[in-house]
Amino acid sequence: MKRDSDNGKLEKDFQGQIASKINMVEPEFEPVRLPVDGLLDLHTFSPKEVPSVVREYIGVCLEEKIFEIRIIHGKGKGILRNTVHSLLKKDPRVLHFSLDTGPSGWGATLAFLRRR
Repeated sequence: MKRDSDNGKLEKDFQGQIASKINMVEPEFEPVRLPVDGLLDLHTFSPKEVPSVVREYIGVCLEEKIFEIRIIHGKGKGILRNTVHSLLKKDPRVLHFSLDTGPSGWGATLAFLRRR
């Protein structure tokens, strides 16, 4: 049987471990630079990053006078595809979009942007 003083010490050590994990500072990362060629592969991004990545990429493509973009979201269960389609549907800079009819099939979406 452990003594109360031992239990108190163990409890304090455990709380200290939690506190040290909570107070950890995440390292800062440099922004990722993507080539702007009309092809955006979302495989390297987390699902929560996708909305901002797609919106920013559309803006940069328009600045570079690229009006047709191909967004690779993968086949999977269609969750990422649905997210991309929802974003494109709501974005006034997008003229229209459809699944790619090429070899990747429904793993990519073609989006046509409005010319300013």
